[in-house]
Amino acid sequence: MLKSPVELARTVFEDLVTTFFPGDCSACGGPLLGVGSTSLCDGCIDALRAQPGTLCARCGEALDIDGVRYERQFGAGPLLCSPCRMVPPVFERAVAWGVYEDQMRELTQMLKYERVRSVAEPLGRLLARVIEGLGDAAGGGVAMSRDVGVVVAVPLYRAKQRQRGFNQSVLLADVALRELRRRGSAWRLREAHGAMLRTRDTESQFGLTPGGRRRNLRGAFEVIDPAAVAGREVLLVDDIYTTGATARECARVLRQAGAERVWVATVSRAQREMVAAWDAGNAAETAVWDAG
Repeated sequence: MLKSPVELARTVFEDLVTTFFPGDCSACGGPLLGVGSTSLCDGCIDALRAQPGTLCARCGEALDIDGVRYERQFGAGPLLCSPCRMVPPVFERAVAWGVYEDQMRELTQMLKYERVRSVAEPLGRLLARVIEGLGDAAGGGVAMSRDVGVVVAVPLYRAKQRQRGFNQSVLLADVALRELRRRGSAWRLREAHGAMLRTRDTESQFGLTPGGRRRNLRGAFEVIDPAAVAGREVLLVDDIYTTGATARECARVLRQAGAERVWVATVSRAQREMVAAWDAGNAAETAVWDAG
């Protein structure tokens, strides 16, 4: 009785649609109880949880108890994982919403390989929350400026994008930007996806050593519109952060093109123990590496 006429009409419309034209959730197969821009039920969306635990303030790697204790006792500044402490990445900070497992893995693969574009809506909204977190200094680190910046999605090789029909990172980035504007966020970001190009297709990253992954991606990206990034803070967006090889290489070429700082935001992250398990021979995960 407290609903406005518009809200009441929408509710009646959704009830009629779901009654006479019932749909099923693309993930779990359960009934959809409302009409929206996604084919996922509320239960599957609610199952996507933010990463728990203490994370590296630079790359987002999960820190174990010993690592946290060591950093707090001997480290100076923000908590960092060993790789970031020894060889700091070119980017300022990488953040992700959740861990690449269970429901998150299933939805990500639905988007990339089954071409269910509507999955980009809920995942992109989670990405917007991650981006907002970059405006806060994490553990004494640097915060991204909300006033100036461009968003660049990690590009796909042309042939692969034609085959898939879209770049999932572009879809996620555009949903996130719309969500930030809808919520009246203070972020003033503009997309510049065309600034960077993937110049060659790379072999699968699966089974390569960290050094091999970096060599595999060396020279695979090129900034073709330096004016779009020069002197600006660049937010690099991808669906998954795995070993960081892609993020590091993209950040390197963006900095060479004049970007002031590079930040990385992804929907999910594969923590180190997952990557080790995949490299040990879990062939079911090979597709994760196909997009770099």
